[in-house]
Parts: sequence; structure tokens; C-alpha cells
Amino acid sequence: MGQTDHSADPAASGQAASRHTPEQIRLQAVLCAARFHGMALDVRDFIAATDESSPSIPVLMRWVEENGGTARGLHLHWRALVRMRDMPPVVLMFADGSAGLMVGADEARGVVWLADPFASPDAAPVAVNELRLRGVWTGAVLLVRGARAGTVVEPPVDFAWLRGLVLGERRLLRDVVIASMAISILAVFPPLIVMQVIDRVVNFHSMATLVSLTGLVGVMAFYEILLTHARREITLVLTTRLDTRISLAVFDRLLALPLEFFEREQAGNVIGRVGAIYRVRQFMTGRLLNTFLDLFTLLVVLPFLFWLSLPLAWMTLAAAGLIGAVIVVAMPAMARLVARQVRAEMDRSAALHETVAGIRTVKTLALEPVRREVWDEKTASVVAASLDAGRMGNWVATAVMPLDLFINRGIILVGAYLAITATTSGLEAGALMAFAMLGGRVAAPLVSMARLIDDLNEVRSALAEAGSVLNRPTETRALTTGLRPPISGALSFADVGFTYPGAAAPALSDITFSVPAGTMLGLVGRSGSGKSTITRLLQGVSRGYTGHLRLDGVDLREINLTYLRRSCGVVLQDNFLFRGTIRDNIIAGRPGLTLEDVVRAARLAGAEEFIERMPAGYDTWIEEGSTNISGGQRQRLAIARAVISDPRLLILDEATSALDPESEAVVNANLRHLAHGRTMVIVSHRLASLVDCNRICVLDRGHVVDIGTHAELLARCDLYRTLWMQQNRLHETGGDDEPPPPVPHECGDAA
Repeated sequence: MGQTDHSADPAASGQAASRHTPEQIRLQAVLCAARFHGMALDVRDFIAATDESSPSIPVLMRWVEENGGTARGLHLHWRALVRMRDMPPVVLMFADGSAGLMVGADEARGVVWLADPFASPDAAPVAVNELRLRGVWTGAVLLVRGARAGTVVEPPVDFAWLRGLVLGERRLLRDVVIASMAISILAVFPPLIVMQVIDRVVNFHSMATLVSLTGLVGVMAFYEILLTHARREITLVLTTRLDTRISLAVFDRLLALPLEFFEREQAGNVIGRVGAIYRVRQFMTGRLLNTFLDLFTLLVVLPFLFWLSLPLAWMTLAAAGLIGAVIVVAMPAMARLVARQVRAEMDRSAALHETVAGIRTVKTLALEPVRREVWDEKTASVVAASLDAGRMGNWVATAVMPLDLFINRGIILVGAYLAITATTSGLEAGALMAFAMLGGRVAAPLVSMARLIDDLNEVRSALAEAGSVLNRPTETRALTTGLRPPISGALSFADVGFTYPGAAAPALSDITFSVPAGTMLGLVGRSGSGKSTITRLLQGVSRGYTGHLRLDGVDLREINLTYLRRSCGVVLQDNFLFRGTIRDNIIAGRPGLTLEDVVRAARLAGAEEFIERMPAGYDTWIEEGSTNISGGQRQRLAIARAVISDPRLLILDEATSALDPESEAVVNANLRHLAHGRTMVIVSHRLASLVDCNRICVLDRGHVVDIGTHAELLARCDLYRTLWMQQNRLHETGGDDEPPPPVPHECGDAA
């Protein structure tokens, strides 16, 4: 088995190692495994961690799962690997950062068959034996599976969801429980030793007993310190992992929400509500965890209290029970006040976010007094709510304070009275001291459990606020499932209608037209005619339309949403650039592209000339809000970002309306280059920028009025001709200020 003539070095299984980097080989291996299951991954979409030279298994798993598949990382031995003969392609991780694609195994011969990820499907795999594979294989494998069957079901963000995240850390929870039980047992011995010191050492002046107890105390103290440190370390890791899991899950859910939701909701309000989830995290990793750990002390110490003094034990339990009863009675009122405080704080946070986001408008219009008045009102509401909640809590604390003092101080006095008055089997001084030391350990967990119920109200309110955002319908299924057909750019609208939620009239009605791939299509019409709504439908932003909208003959709702948006370039009137370099912004959607791709896109967008004049070129830093570049430069960078992935469908929605004439001329001059080989949909109020379009669709009140070339529309469409004359009347009439003719509501038949 494993003879030389039947095996080969996996590093020499092909020439890919010499032509590609280890990272490229690893990505290609995963891509081939995914292709076997019908998933079309794109290496250009891969986003790796910045501190990794080669993508790790968790990063690769996330890449596969974001595209609708499933993946699992394992660590196997040779015996398990060689038995996987009937498995689909398995990705083997190599020590140099590359990977191999195992396509078969032969346990009898002791070899596995590796395929070159970059080779053609017809290329023969290479047999590799255990000795040669061990030299390069780390033992890690990645199993890739196809798309999940059935509907993607996302659990609601509630206590059950949080419990699932916590139970995902079973091993750490187990270690914390074991350490807590050991510490609780050790906590019983110091009071018992104190009892022996008072009753045996002090009363009988026994030096030998004192030495023995001192040694015992030292040994127990050493183990208690060691266990306490271990528990703190494990608890720290546990809380950190829970915080990470909650943060990642919340952010993923937030990103999966549709754009329509963010357009309807105030950004500051959304941030405030989502931020409330961290109150829940603090509760789970703070008070809840500490109370849970203190319960072990209660279960261990309580029997010793009853053994030391039955009357004092019952008194301690009764006082702690009364504290819990007071808190439970005050709980409904506290819940209302805390919920009011949470809402007031969210409203104030929303006002702060709105002011910071619109600070340019605030400064230019001198709105500081107005925003200050709004902030004062929100702050006054927060202060009033906090004061009411604080006063209620103060009354509760005052009501339970006598009972707390009785547990910590009164028990000693009662115990002393019992020790003095008892005739037989009286409570000795050592036992009284031991009971006082252990009594505090019992009362604290009981009081914490009572206050835990109070904290649940705040947590419930915070979780409800976060759930009001995170439990809304998401685009997860559309983003991870659906068809990925080759896109050329042919568009077909058949009786398409759409109405925005809450709107009285439809935005689109019976839209019917079609254009072949490679068409430069202009959309014109007065404000509110439905131009931008059509572009939203093409991007998959709004999917609740009626009728049929097809892209290359495929219904748009059946296409994978991520694939659709990455195949579609979009430039808006006001484009957002991230804080970072020019290069980072241009390749934001395709981080796997090179500088050559960036330069090509910048050249197409007419941005190359001003980028090269900058001191750092493509590494020039763009500040927040793009304050260090002009509006025309920002727009051209947005166009470069849209075309860098070479989309078959390019949408320009009022992309030049905010530009100065010089910048607009530069952008329009590049439209012909941008339109080569792709379909372009251009929305513009300036009809002069649409003259060269192959087809121009005229819209009015959500209906298609006419469609044709510029010359055809001037000849037969009164609405288009009127709009054209309104924009060009000074040039046409030589300065005549006569008002334009009334705009008719009907035009020629739509083609």
C-alpha cells in the first residue's frame, strides 16, 4: 500500500503552487467544493481578516454560509480521512496556507486522491499516501454542503434566543460550576475553624491545636485563591465569548433587515433600540451569573447553619424572605418607571444622533438654539424618569434595610441572648461567631435572587425594545437562496404595479415595456412619476410589486438578492463614501480586486486625473462625510465603485443632478464608455444628458406615457416636448420669458 508509483507529493500534484499564492489555492479549493454542490462563489467577494496571511476555517465557513451553503471544520487523523471514500470533495488545509481538494480515498491501498483546484475537471487526480500527506497536512479539513433545504427560519430575539447562546458555551459553564462548588465547600471551613479557635484554642490555651489549625488555614487559603482565580478567568472568557456571540448575531440580524425599514425609521431610534440588547448582556454576564454562582454557596452553607443553630437559621431565612417579598411587591411600579426611563434615554440618544448627522445643516442655518432646546427637553425627560425610578428604588432599599441590618447585626445579639439564657445545649461563643460569618453568605444570595426579579423587569423592557427592531422580517432567505443566472441586462416589465406601504395611491401602475441587453435607457418625468421606484425594483430593494419584472427572462424575485445586487452597479444623487482610502472605497464591494482593477475603474469614471494629482494618490484618506473632496470628485468615485465589478446592469439615479456643469460634463463624457457592453438605466431631470440614450421612457403619475428615442419623443410626445422646451426655452427663444404652454396629460401610444 502507498507505493511510490501510486502516490505523489501533494505540493507537486500540479503546477498551481508555482502559479498561485497559497491563499488563492485555498480559496479556489473551497470554490471547487462549493461548485460541486451547485453554489457559485466568487473569489472577488471574499473578505478576509486583515491579520491573516491565509484564510482560516472559520472565515471560510462564514464565506460559504453567507452564500447559502453550510460548512463544518474538523480535525481528523489519517485513519478517519482514508475511510471517507464516498464523500463529496473535501478541502484539506496545508501547513503553508494552501489547501488540497480530496476527491476520493482507498483504505485498502492506503491512499487518498487529490485534485488540483485550478486544473480542468477532466484532469486526473493524484494518489497520495500517509507519509507524504503528513508532511504538508495540518489535520484540519473543511466539509462543504449545499444550500439548506426548506425555509430559512430565524429565531426571534427573546429569552429563548439568549438561552440558546448561553448554552452554546456548555464547557465553560461546566468549568465555572465545578469551580464554584469547590469554592463553596471551602467557604464552609473558615467559620468552622474560627469556632474551633475560640472554643478550643482560646479557652484551653492549646498551642498545638493552634499550629495545626494555622497550617490547615494556609493550605485551604492557597486552594481557595487558586480556584477563585481560575473561576474569574473562566468567567471572564465566558462573558467575553457571550458578548462576542451576541454582538455578531445582533449585527448580522440588523444587516439582514430590508432597506425599506431603515428608510421609515429614525436612525437614532434604531440605534437606541438595538443598543438596549447590551443591557441584557450586562445582566446575563453580571447579576444573573453572579447570583447563579452564589446559589452553590447557599446550598452548601445552609445545612451548616441549621446544624449550628436551628432558631437563628430560621430567623435568617425569614428576614431574607421578607426582603424578597418587599421587592416583589414593589416590582410592578419599578417596572413601569424603568420602562419610562429606557424610552426617555432612547429618545435622547435619537436626538443626539440626528444632531450629529445633520451638523452641517445645524451650523449653516444657525440652528444651535433650536437643537439645544430639543436636547434640553429630552434631557429633562430623562432626568425626571431617572429621578422617579431612583426614588422608588430608594424607598425599596430603605424598607429592606432594617431586615438587612438584622441579618448582619441583630442575629449576633439574638444568638448572644440564646447563649446566655440557655440552660442546656446552649450556643457556644465559637458557634455564634461561625454562624455570624456564614449567615452573611446565606443572606446575600437570597437578597440577590429577590433583586434579580426586579432586574428582570428592566431586562424585559430592554429586550422588547431590541426585539421591536431585530424581530422584523429580514432578507436572509432572499440573500442566501435563489437563482444565479448569467446576466446580460435584458429588461422586461409586464403590468408591473407597486404601492409604498401606507401610501394612498400606487407609485407604479401597469408598467409595461422591454429593452434588450446593452441598451442605454433613460427615465424621465416630473417629480413623483415613478422613476426612482423603477430603479428600486431593479435593485431588489422593494419586492412587493405585482405583475412580472424579468431580467434576461428570469423573474427578478427568483434571483438571489446578493448575486443580483453584486451584478448591478448603482450610483445615486448623494453617495456615501466610507472613512478610509480612495482605494478602499472603490473596492468596497469587491475586496479581492487588485490595484490594476481600481485604476481601470477610476479611468472609466473619469476619476483618474484628479486622483493622480493628490499627494497620496489612491492611498489618499477620505475623511468622514467626504469633507476633503468636492462633490464632483465624490460622485466620480461612486461611479468607479459601481463599475469596478464590471456589472451588466448599471443604474444612475440622478447621478449628475448635484454636480457643477464642469463635473457633469466630465461624467457625461464617460457615459458612452461606461455603456459599452452593459445595460444602463439613467434617471435624470436634465434631458440634455439623455439625448444619446437608445431608448427614453417617459413616465407620468406612475404610468408609461411613451418610450422611444429623443427625436421620436420630440416629434410625437407632448409631455416630453414640453419638458424639453422648459429646460431649453432661453436657448431656443433667445431670452423670451413667455410662460411655457400647459402640460398635457396624454401623449402618443407607448411603444
